[in-house]
Amino acid sequence: MSIRTNILLRVYLAFGLILLFAAAVVFQLCRVQFAQGDKWKAMAKTMSTRYQTIEAARGNIFSVDGSLLATSVPEYELRMDMLAAGIADDKVFDEKIDSLAMKLSQVYGDKSAREYSRMFRDARKDSSRYQLVRRKVTYKELKEIRKFPIFCLGKYKGGLIIVPQNKRILPFRSLAARTIGYKNDNVRNAVGLEGAYSSYINGESGKRLEQRMAGNVWRPVNDDDEIAPKEGADIMSTIDINFQDVAQSALEKQLVKSDADHGAVILMEVATGEVRAVANFTKMPDGSYKEKFNYAIAGNQDPGSTFKVASYMALLEDKMIDTNTMVNTGDYPIQGHVIKDSHGSIGRVSVKKAFEESSNAAIAYLVNTNYKTNQSKFTDHLYDWKLNEKMKLQIPGEAQPVVKNPTNRSWNKNMTLPQMAYGYEMQLTPLKMLSFYNAIANNGKMVSPVFVREIRRLGNTVETFHTNVLNEKICSDVTLKKMQGMLEGVVSEGTGKQYVYNPLYKIAGKTGTAQVADGNKGYKAKKQYQSSFCGYFPADHPKYSLIVVINDPKNGYYAASVAGPVFKEIADKVYASDMEIKRAPLSLVGNTTLPKYKQGNLKALKKVYDNLGLKPLYASTNVNGIDTSRGLALEENKYKTGTVPDVTGMGLSDALFALGNAGYKVKVIGSGMVDKQSVTGGSQIPKGSKITIELL
Repeated sequence: MSIRTNILLRVYLAFGLILLFAAAVVFQLCRVQFAQGDKWKAMAKTMSTRYQTIEAARGNIFSVDGSLLATSVPEYELRMDMLAAGIADDKVFDEKIDSLAMKLSQVYGDKSAREYSRMFRDARKDSSRYQLVRRKVTYKELKEIRKFPIFCLGKYKGGLIIVPQNKRILPFRSLAARTIGYKNDNVRNAVGLEGAYSSYINGESGKRLEQRMAGNVWRPVNDDDEIAPKEGADIMSTIDINFQDVAQSALEKQLVKSDADHGAVILMEVATGEVRAVANFTKMPDGSYKEKFNYAIAGNQDPGSTFKVASYMALLEDKMIDTNTMVNTGDYPIQGHVIKDSHGSIGRVSVKKAFEESSNAAIAYLVNTNYKTNQSKFTDHLYDWKLNEKMKLQIPGEAQPVVKNPTNRSWNKNMTLPQMAYGYEMQLTPLKMLSFYNAIANNGKMVSPVFVREIRRLGNTVETFHTNVLNEKICSDVTLKKMQGMLEGVVSEGTGKQYVYNPLYKIAGKTGTAQVADGNKGYKAKKQYQSSFCGYFPADHPKYSLIVVINDPKNGYYAASVAGPVFKEIADKVYASDMEIKRAPLSLVGNTTLPKYKQGNLKALKKVYDNLGLKPLYASTNVNGIDTSRGLALEENKYKTGTVPDVTGMGLSDALFALGNAGYKVKVIGSGMVDKQSVTGGSQIPKGSKITIELL
């Protein structure tokens, strides 16, 4: 083969390979374009756009009177498309951007108008389609910003991009914060009502179409492709915000005074089991107290002497003792151990007196001697009362009660029974102990505590929660009456008299001072005490049950002086403010001339009279005189339409009510009752005029 032929052969071969490669490229292009076109187009679209989840506004949580405990408020993040249609022309942009910058600077004051202008111009140079303008913008601010230069050009034209968000707030801040709870994706276990009812509160999330921009930034494409989120349902709780405030204030004050480690308070309505207030405070390193842990439902500890109620109830129910049975107090030696009364011996006394003075030796002796040969008979009572079971609360975190019986490996046949008699060798939460006392107040019916009344969506009830009865009758009526009398005796004659007794209404309850173990170090490593008081009021017609537990107080530890004052303060304020509590009729002594009242808010006045057991007397003319039917003379305050009411002698609320309904503006000076008014009653002046009233 000649050299020329060899060269041509190589050229033809190379050219053929090139043609073959070109044909393969053309074939693959056609295949991708036509055969696989739909596949690659869909993939490209999914890589440049996505549907982003829009979180729904969470439902509200209300108190029992309709006050907002937790709510979601709209909050916005503002972005700007610097190449939007309305500002595509540089002339339009340059004319109005400085005005926009000035407006933003005036509203927020965080940057000067020049700094805002520079930010927008730099973003324009970079062709930014998603420039951050402002975070955490309120709805009120957004309404104003929409009117600013450029942003007012219209939807999409001015480049304003609004990213809606929701912010959870507690209008009453720390009040009932732990009971309300919170939603946190990083917390595994649900917390409070927010966690327990998240499936209702969360609502249904929506969808928003977003497009990926340079720098892996995603911006909303438009509003038309959004699937609107559905707001969550509302929770109607049983918390009374006023009682909650009273409970937290009283507890925190005593924790500071006694330099305690932590404490809890629970106020519950007797008949329904509805929890009106729950307070939990823990001492922080800086000495302040905050709600960090729900001791009320999760704080398992030895209940101490408050448990003696169960011990005496078992003895009375089995007819092993009566209230007048005599028993020794002071020391009770058993198996080389001496059970002592911290206050010393009060001699040989009745069972009722031993209970009122909280004798450890007496109850340990009574339980040990009467149940020694059949120890399970005592624990069977505790199990029948379901003290060993959870109450299936509506909020998470309830601790498992620990109540031993003779089959347990840790049961000591010589020591466990007498120790249990006065509240040791077991673990119960404050709420569990309160539910037992509540049953005594509720004529023997034990109910589970209720935190949520109902769930509403758009004002309509979705689900209603009724009282759950755990035990219809914990003991006989005979035993019940004796226990109620003994609990009243604690306050009127025993350990609670000095710090809890109130002569205006009856309180029933029991003090409890318990030494608690210091972790795994036991009881002797470092003496720590738990002071508690559990009871109910008013004792003759129980409306509320209440427990106060204060742990590791440094300035004194006896329950009467540590927990007692908290109980009394809360009970007094609740009793004074709840006009539905049954009260004995007022006895007016030494004065037969009853006071005269002028008519203000008549509906409110009637309610006050009814609850105080007084009958208002009504007359068409002014009445002055003696009412022999236990009523109050009511002076009618009648005036013609268009004339000024005479409000002299009224209280401020009634005066404001009368003048306001008549259509006048009121200026108030001083305090007390109305002594003077700037315009005489009966005068004719135009509605909307200002009237000054002076109070003395």
